[in-house]
Amino acid sequence: MYDFIIVGAGSAGCVLANRLSENPANRVLLLEAGGPDINPLIHIPLMAPILASSRMSNWHYHSEQEDSLGGRQIFIPRGKTLGGSSALNGMIYIRGHRRDYDVWQQLGCEGWSHDDVLPYFRRSEQNLDRPGDPLHGQDGPLRVTRERARSPVIDAFLAAGQSAGYAANSDFNGAVQDGFGLYDCTIDRARRQSTARAFLRPARGRRNLDVVTHAHATRVLFDGHRATGVEYRRFGERIVASARREVVLAAGAINSPAILQVSGIGRGEDVTRLGERVHIELPGVGQNLQDHISANVAHRASQPITMSSLASPWRAVPAILRAVLLGDGPMGSFPMIGGFVRTRDGLERPDIQFHFLPGLFRPAGLERNAHGYLCTVTLLRPESRGFVRARSLQPDDAPEVRFNALTTPNDVATLRNGVKIARKVFAQKDFDAMRGDEFAPGPAVADDAALDGWMRQTATTIFHPVGTCKMGRDDLAVVDPQLRVYKTEGLRVVDASIMPLIVSGNTNAPTIMIAEKAADMILGRTAAAIAA
Repeated sequence: MYDFIIVGAGSAGCVLANRLSENPANRVLLLEAGGPDINPLIHIPLMAPILASSRMSNWHYHSEQEDSLGGRQIFIPRGKTLGGSSALNGMIYIRGHRRDYDVWQQLGCEGWSHDDVLPYFRRSEQNLDRPGDPLHGQDGPLRVTRERARSPVIDAFLAAGQSAGYAANSDFNGAVQDGFGLYDCTIDRARRQSTARAFLRPARGRRNLDVVTHAHATRVLFDGHRATGVEYRRFGERIVASARREVVLAAGAINSPAILQVSGIGRGEDVTRLGERVHIELPGVGQNLQDHISANVAHRASQPITMSSLASPWRAVPAILRAVLLGDGPMGSFPMIGGFVRTRDGLERPDIQFHFLPGLFRPAGLERNAHGYLCTVTLLRPESRGFVRARSLQPDDAPEVRFNALTTPNDVATLRNGVKIARKVFAQKDFDAMRGDEFAPGPAVADDAALDGWMRQTATTIFHPVGTCKMGRDDLAVVDPQLRVYKTEGLRVVDASIMPLIVSGNTNAPTIMIAEKAADMILGRTAAAIAA
C-alpha cells in the first residue's frame, strides 16, 4: 500500500518522485516499464542521435501510414528507461514563448499563465551561467548550461542569421525569443542531465520511495470512480499495487492515453473496440495530438570542418573514452544551435524554430561520413491534429498513432516559408568559404509546388508529441487545471499530454515545469510557500 503511485519514470515522473517523497510520511511507488539508466551511452551527450534511432532504452514507436506525408510512417522515439525521453533527447532547454502559457490561461486553464508557471521553471533550474538573472533559477536540481561548442560552421550560422536581417539572441528563455544564438542545454561537465540524474538519483536513498523498473503498467484499478491502484506486469508476473491517495499517470503523450483507454476511460468506440467495458466516457482521451513537424535544409561542406570527422571509429572511440573518463572533449556536448523567426508580419511570436547542426546524420544519397551541415526547420504551432488509441489490451502492442501532419493550408505555407528563410540564411556571404552543394531540398526543388511536394515526402516530427490528455474546460478536456482526470477521484495525468496547445519550442523543460507545479497541487502547496 502506497500513498502515491506514479506510472512512468520519465521527464515528469522522476520530478514527481523526488517532490512527493520529500516528506518521509508519504510512501511513493515509481513504476518504469524500461530498465535502469546504466547504459553509459545515455550519459554522453553526442550519443543522442544514436540512442534516439536505436532500440536501446527506446519504445521505438511508429505512426500509422500518413496520407498527408506520402503514405510514410513517422518514427516516434520515446524513452524507455529511468529518465524517459530526457535520457534520449537533444538536451535543449527551451521553455517556449511566454504567450504560450497566457493562451493556456485564456482557454480556461486557470493558474497556468506565464507568471504562474515561471516560479516552477526557476525552481527546477540550476543555471550558473546566468547568475542573478530573475528569469532563471540557480538552486534547482537540474543543471542547465549554455552551449559551449564553437566551430567555423557554427560561427557562420550565427553571423549569417544577422546578415539575413535577424537579431542576435543570447537567451531564448529571456524576455525576447526572436533571433539567432546558442541554446541552453541540460548538460553538465560533459554529462547529460536527464531527470533521472537530476531529480531521481538524489532521492533514491529515501526509505519511503520505491522505484521498480521493468514494470509495465497494464491498467488503473478503480472502486467505483475512485482510482485505487495499478496493475502491472514484471517479468511475466501480474502485480497489483494499491494507492491510498492518488494514482498519477506520467507515461507521456503516447502511453498515458493508452493506459486510460485500456482502463475503460475514453471515447466509447475507442474503449469498446478493445473488448473493454466503458467505465468512464471521456471523448477527449487520445485526441488533440500535436507535434512539431519539420523539414531539413542541408548542404555539403567544402571543407572537412564538421562533426563528420568524429564518425570514424579511430576518432569516435577515443572521444567517447575521453568523455567517460575525463568529462570533456567533443563527445561531451551536443553542438546544436538555433533561431526563432516570424515568417510574416503581424505575428505576435515566432512561428518557426531552427535547429542547426554542424554535421550530418544518415545523409541519404551521400557517401559515408560526408561533411556537411543542416538546418532543421520546425513548425512551432501546427493547426493539424492527430490521435492516439490503444491497439489492444495486450501491453506489448504499440498504440495506434496518427499525426495528420500538414493537413491544413496554413501549416504547409508556414513550413514552406520557413524553408525559404533557411535557404536565405545559407545563401549569405558568411557561408561562402565552406558552402557546398545543397542536397536537400536540392536546386531542382525551386517553386512552391515543388517545395510542398518535397516536404510531404521528407518531413517528419521533431519528437515532441503532446496534447492527448488535454487540460481545460471544453468537451475534449481530459483533466482540469489541477490535472485531475474528469469524472474520477484520486487520478491525475502529469506529463506533456496535458498541454492544450503545444509550446513554441522544445518540450522537455515545460514537461519538467508541469511536474513541479503538479507536485505542489497534489501536496496542497503554493509556489510562494516553497520560495519562502
